[in-house]
Amino acid sequence: MYDVIVVGARCAGAPLAMLLARRGLRTLLVDRATFPSDTVSTHVVHTPGVAALQRWGLLDQVTATGCPPVGRYSFDFGPLTLAGSPGTPEMPYAYAPRRQLLDKILVDAAVTAGAEVREGFVVDEVLVSDGRVVGIRGGSGASRVEERARVVVGADGRNSVVARAVRPAAYEEVPALTVGYYSYWSNLPTDTFEAYSRPGRGWAVCPTNDDLTLVVGGWPHAELADHRADIEGELMRTFELSPAFAERIRDAKREERIAGASVPNYFRTPYGPGWALVGDAGYSRDFITAQGITDAFLDASSLAEALSADLPFDEAMAGYQARRDARAMPVYQMTLGIAALQPPDEQMIQLVSAIAGNQPAMDAFARLNSGVTSPAEFFAPENVAKLAGGVR
Repeated sequence: MYDVIVVGARCAGAPLAMLLARRGLRTLLVDRATFPSDTVSTHVVHTPGVAALQRWGLLDQVTATGCPPVGRYSFDFGPLTLAGSPGTPEMPYAYAPRRQLLDKILVDAAVTAGAEVREGFVVDEVLVSDGRVVGIRGGSGASRVEERARVVVGADGRNSVVARAVRPAAYEEVPALTVGYYSYWSNLPTDTFEAYSRPGRGWAVCPTNDDLTLVVGGWPHAELADHRADIEGELMRTFELSPAFAERIRDAKREERIAGASVPNYFRTPYGPGWALVGDAGYSRDFITAQGITDAFLDASSLAEALSADLPFDEAMAGYQARRDARAMPVYQMTLGIAALQPPDEQMIQLVSAIAGNQPAMDAFARLNSGVTSPAEFFAPENVAKLAGGVR
């Protein structure tokens, strides 16, 4: 009998299992994958996520992979570009480690903490008794076992087997807004997270391991079928919307296949009798703001606190949901606005124009996009007035 079974061992599940084990809870972590292995992901870890890695004692392992630090974000809107620091003096950098490296570090940390980890474990069934989740049934190959726990956590992404079993209520749902494709280029050096915004198109660039550069581009989901036969061609046509960037990438070489995805947007009620959800299983947002890994880390920390609290389960989990939604909802709404890929309204144009060239204001804009500053704080009328007025 385990205290907690965590289904899914990537960026939400592995840190959760690690934190629970560090608190002395008997924890089983299972995943159908084996590690190291890759997964579809833009894999930028913004500075709040990097701060979590530092708190957990794992940042040195990430930097030891050779993944370069990113201390500058730029936002190219066409007529003008804003560039600033995304972090704080305590944590000035973001990173974009490859998932086969990052996820292995996280899984190994869960093992070191004392969690039991079973890789290549397929969950066939979530066990329910008298309306309460009590465990899982599954295994590797032909071998099948049943394991029981006080709580079963779905950390297995948007297609969570736990979520399918418990059918949580969903809210703030919005269908996929964009479709994105990415790959890795050599001879495309940068030390900056570069974001480019054009009407109907957007793309971003970030350095990663092995002297490669992640490039991801996208367009409205409504155009999915229009470009499916020539994805690379449409990406290159998109890059032509910035002649300077198009020239840079023409001199580069794509080193890996192009991967793609579209992402639905939703919140799900993240708990019920004997179960909980964390990461994308409980909350998903468009990839355009690259908040997925950072959200998973923060979500895992909050859920670990709730599951180890000396409180009744429903009370502790209601607090977890409230904290998650209060933190994530403003970023969610901002993400939906950006993912619409519409030209900025007049108010936004005026604000961006006022910020351009004002380094403290551009730093504040970068911290908004890295998740250091909440959109609610950044777009508060008094703050917008200060930024628009050029206060330094």
